[in-house]
Amino acid sequence: MNRKLIIEKTKEFVKKKLEGEGSGHDWWHIVRVYNNALDIAKKEKELYEGKIDIFVVELGALLHDIADHKFGHTDEDRREIISEFLMELEVEKKIIDHVVYVANNISFKGGKNKHKMETVEGEIVQDADRLDAIGAIGIGRTFAYGGYKKRVMYDPDCNLHIKDKGDTISHFYEKLLLLKDRMNTKTGYKKAQNRHRVMEEFLENFHSEWNGEK
Repeated sequence: MNRKLIIEKTKEFVKKKLEGEGSGHDWWHIVRVYNNALDIAKKEKELYEGKIDIFVVELGALLHDIADHKFGHTDEDRREIISEFLMELEVEKKIIDHVVYVANNISFKGGKNKHKMETVEGEIVQDADRLDAIGAIGIGRTFAYGGYKKRVMYDPDCNLHIKDKGDTISHFYEKLLLLKDRMNTKTGYKKAQNRHRVMEEFLENFHSEWNGEK
């Protein structure tokens, strides 16, 4: 099976799995990550002298949220599902292992994931995923996920420095405002600058409105 057809089959598989998902990890999140990953790969290609496997980037971006740990799955669950699917498409084992590696190590995991991506393909997909967590789209996804988890929007009585407070606004301080400086690639870091400013401006306005100052 040629690679173009494998990508099309993978898109169909992921869309069927995630379409209509309500936490912000839906099919359109995958599409945005996929498009951003391809754009980053294109711009980083010269830096790496062309040594970027675009096929791995595509598959990693499309499959990175399959059997995600946030919904009770394990790394082994993800490995099994992704491996079985790609084996049916006759993808070679080396590529399957690389895609599983990317999927199992992409997550921020509440800041507890100390693993550093060891491949440029993984770095690119991770940057694309992180970009979709910040900026205007990131703000929308954060509140979608908060609603999905039945979190209060904001609890001003809690100390912002307490980890895992459980309200949605605190998630910006616990994770999202940290992502700009955790980008792997120059292109990812450049893209993150404006998105970071959008979140800072939003939070400034949010707190002003909350306090009745605007």
